[in-house]
Amino acid sequence: MVGAGPGDPELMTLKGLELIKKADVIIYDHLAGEELLKHAREGAELIYVGKRAGKHSYTQEETNRLLIEKAGEGIVVVRLKGGDPFVFGRGGEEAAALMQAGIAFDIVPGVTSAIAVPAAANIPVTDRRYASSFAVVTGQEDPKKADKMDYGALGADTVVVLMGVGNLENIIIQMLRRRSKNTPVAIIEHGTTERQRVITCTLGNVVEKATKSKVKPPAVIVIGEVVNLREALSGV
Repeated sequence: MVGAGPGDPELMTLKGLELIKKADVIIYDHLAGEELLKHAREGAELIYVGKRAGKHSYTQEETNRLLIEKAGEGIVVVRLKGGDPFVFGRGGEEAAALMQAGIAFDIVPGVTSAIAVPAAANIPVTDRRYASSFAVVTGQEDPKKADKMDYGALGADTVVVLMGVGNLENIIIQMLRRRSKNTPVAIIEHGTTERQRVITCTLGNVVEKATKSKVKPPAVIVIGEVVNLREALSGV
């Protein structure tokens, strides 16, 4: 199970890249970075199981069965997942399914977009002057989950939201209960890639700006005073 990193293929780990080169089968996600698949050996089987908002090529249960089936053939299978497999990547669910089936596996960590994407936009998630803590949260919870997250209750100085574009209005409404409308916000589309776009705003106008700018996934949302450091660190 290999983390593909945040988008820029050069941010892939050396260990992960070597495994891609050796794999008999690569089962990959939408955010795994197709540039990396060019390193697959000739004859390797490439299977796309990506998930986008409302569009799943495979259900999670089908992906689990596929992993078990392919690995059960005694060949080298790489499950290539965007970012890090264990940061909102359902890696734990897939690892549990493999464990239950008696199939050996290794986890190869990846560079998570939660930290790398803000950094690529010249936004540090911590800074001793402004942020001693940060939280990484999902913007899309499991609909079957009984207790939903209260975004307004998050006490970290910096909040990084992954997969939050579709739920942005609800997230902001909750945050405004405890945070000032002047709290800085950055939305970073396609972070670390040539398509990177950064929109800076505040909690008070982020929904309007995101709508006007036609923000689309994948995007990382950063909320907190550290967003103001972007200008000083990038000269823009």
